[in-house]
Parts: sequence; C-alpha cells; structure tokens
Amino acid sequence: GGVIGGCFLPVFLTDKADDELEMTTVCHRPEALDQLEAQTNFSKQELQILYRGFKNECPSGVVNEETFKHIYAQFFPHGDASMYAHYLFNAFDTANNGSIKFKDFVTGMSILLRGTVREKLEWTFHLYDINRDGYINREEMTEIVRAIYDMMGKYTYPALKGDVPQQHVDAFFQKMDKNKDGVVTLEEFVIACQEDETMMRSMQLFENVM
Repeated sequence: GGVIGGCFLPVFLTDKADDELEMTTVCHRPEALDQLEAQTNFSKQELQILYRGFKNECPSGVVNEETFKHIYAQFFPHGDASMYAHYLFNAFDTANNGSIKFKDFVTGMSILLRGTVREKLEWTFHLYDINRDGYINREEMTEIVRAIYDMMGKYTYPALKGDVPQQHVDAFFQKMDKNKDGVVTLEEFVIACQEDETMMRSMQLFENVM
C-alpha cells in the first residue's frame, strides 16, 4: 500500500498469516467467534488468524496505550509515531476505558479494511473528533495532521516547515466547512471527502490500507 496508507496497517497481522491458516488453532469461545463473524466483514478463518496474531502480541488479551505505541513505532522508525498512535488508540477504544480488547480491534479493522466508503469516513471522522463532541474544529484537525507529519518523519518530508500542517488544515476547512461556522460536522466531512478524491486520500482513506 501507499506510505501514508500504512498508517492504518493492521499492526498485528504478519505476511505469513496465510501460510499459518492451515495450522491455526485458537482457544476462543466458539459462540464469541460466531458473534464476531456476524458483526464484522471477516470470515471465521480470518478471525482466527487475527486472534492468534493479537494473542501473540498481547497475551493478556487487551492492549494498553503504551503497548500500542510500542508496536506502532516499529512501523515508522524514521519518525515519531507516538502522538498519532495515541489518537488512533482512542479511536479503537470505543468504550473509552484505556484498553483495546480483541473485539474493539477487529471491529475497527473490519471497517477500515472492508467497510463501505461511508463507514470508513465515519470512522475517520471519529478519529479526528478528539473531544468526541460530534464536531471537528481547526485545533483538532491540526493536532492530527501534525501527528501524521511527525510520524512520517524527516526522511519523508525533508523540507517540511512548521506551518505546512496549518496550511493543510486551512485548505481542508475551506472545502469542508460549508456553512462557515468554524466546525465541521459529520455530514460536511462526508460530503467534502466524497466530492474530492485528493482530500479523501489525504484523510488516509485508501483502498490499499494493507
């Protein structure tokens, strides 16, 4: 996938996942797996592979923020991924209890990998809406955009000046905030992204997230 698309890499998946399909055995309550199969866009075999990878990384069955940051840092050795990982962690932690369980992880990945465009946009809106008040303001968008630039690192953006993220945000807001009230609603966000393919890519919404 694309470099920025890698921001949504399923961090617990490995290249050899397909090879392990035949030998995958999972200690997981079958009824829970059936339930997840019904609630997500993954097959039971895919869920077993995901669960095995999750348990390998997180034997306790839950991921706290520090573990999440540590795993994510390995994907972006030339930048500082800690702030982006913080915001991404919060987006996966829908219960807002400071930990990600397998169900939280797999539900989020199902949307990002197999969801409709609308579902992906709603998930991304939730990522940008840091204080969860149902609106994205300039400060929130600036925080996320800066975190993305930090994560990609100086090798990706060698000539980056401090005001570039702000210019990015100003351009986004000009297109999104249709009624000019200083905040972006979910509907404004969805419409603007669907109208502008470049903006949708900038918002990390690729088909090639793998």
